[in-house]
Amino acid sequence: MNGHYKKLKAFVRWAIDKDYVTNNPFRKFKIPKDIYGTPYCLTLEDLSQLEKADLSERPSLAVQRDIFVFQCCIGCRVSDLKELTLANVINNEIHYIARKTKDGNPKTIKVPINKTAQAIIERHYDLKRKELLPFISDQNYNEAIKEVFKLAGLTRNVVVRNSLTGEPEIRPLNEIASSHLARRTLTNILYKKYKDQSLVSSITGHAPNSSAFARYRDIDEDMRREMVSILDNKEV
Repeated sequence: MNGHYKKLKAFVRWAIDKDYVTNNPFRKFKIPKDIYGTPYCLTLEDLSQLEKADLSERPSLAVQRDIFVFQCCIGCRVSDLKELTLANVINNEIHYIARKTKDGNPKTIKVPINKTAQAIIERHYDLKRKELLPFISDQNYNEAIKEVFKLAGLTRNVVVRNSLTGEPEIRPLNEIASSHLARRTLTNILYKKYKDQSLVSSITGHAPNSSAFARYRDIDEDMRREMVSILDNKEV
């Protein structure tokens, strides 16, 4: 709902600037604060389990599994992922400009290609295809991800916020997995390792002061313990 409010507010401002209307219905109406649930993501162990899952009897799902793992290595949005071609591979890096920011603040994002991503590119290399990888529609890709998670045994329960009721509910990971989980996973893993938002943002493409970044990173128990343990290292 907030997304619709913001779009309508922008339209009203445009109409006022053009002198089409004079009344601003948002003058006394405050858009409520966005509410998000605690983000969930994959661990390195989950990724390993996903990569090793035997999908030999479902070759088409194996392809989409590879694409999802590749997306975890790159961390881009699915809209950018589908636009990648071999031309985006420069000096063993993926270079691209995020579609979300290309009009307002275009910036080339450079992501080094690790061994896992390189192996996937080589496995699905096809000169006859324009796209870097054999993508399918967004909806089918998300459905394939859910099925792959189920076959790989990634079915643990996670707590999510019901977008309609606002109440927390417990759902199996495979039922709610989607392409954006790959972006959250890379952000979370890198942040837990390096604990530097600006450094991680240089890979994921988040703005330095991005409020979205705070939703993707997960301050888990290990990080909390590490932070307070610094008090044990004082000199007397």
